[in-house]
Amino acid sequence: MSATADHADSSLAARLGFQSDQVVQEIGYDDDVDQEFREEIKRFIGHDLEDEEYDDVADAVLLWFREDDGDLTDTLVDAIDYVDEDSLILLLTPKTGRDGFVEASDISDAAKQAGLALGKSFSVGKEWSAQRLKTPKTAKSKR
Repeated sequence: MSATADHADSSLAARLGFQSDQVVQEIGYDDDVDQEFREEIKRFIGHDLEDEEYDDVADAVLLWFREDDGDLTDTLVDAIDYVDEDSLILLLTPKTGRDGFVEASDISDAAKQAGLALGKSFSVGKEWSAQRLKTPKTAKSKR
C-alpha cells in the first residue's frame, strides 16, 4: 500500500494517527506481535521502526503490552519520555480471551494516571486491539 494521498485515508496506519516520514519507536516487541500490522506501519511511514534502544525523541510510540508485562501506568509514563508533547502513543494489547489480555478499565485507569488522553480503539489483526493515546501538550514542561 502506498502512503500517497489517494490511499492514506483508507490505511489503518493513517486512521490510527501515523504520518508519512514519522520516527516511530516500538516498545514491547516479541514473537507474538502482529507482523502484518508492523509492516503496514513501516510501509506507511516509509522506513523501519526504531527499537527500544533508540535514544532520540520519536514522533510516535508503538507499544505492545500484555497483562504480565508489568505495571501499565509505569510503562505509559516511560513511553511519554520517548516522544514530544501532543504525540501519539499506540497501545496494543491482546484481544479479549487471548493470553495477556488487559481489561479496558485497567487501560483507562492507567492512561488517566499517566496523564494521557484516550482516543478510539481499533482491531489490529486477529489477536490485538489498539488504543490511541495522546500525550498532553504540557508533557515537556513537566520534566
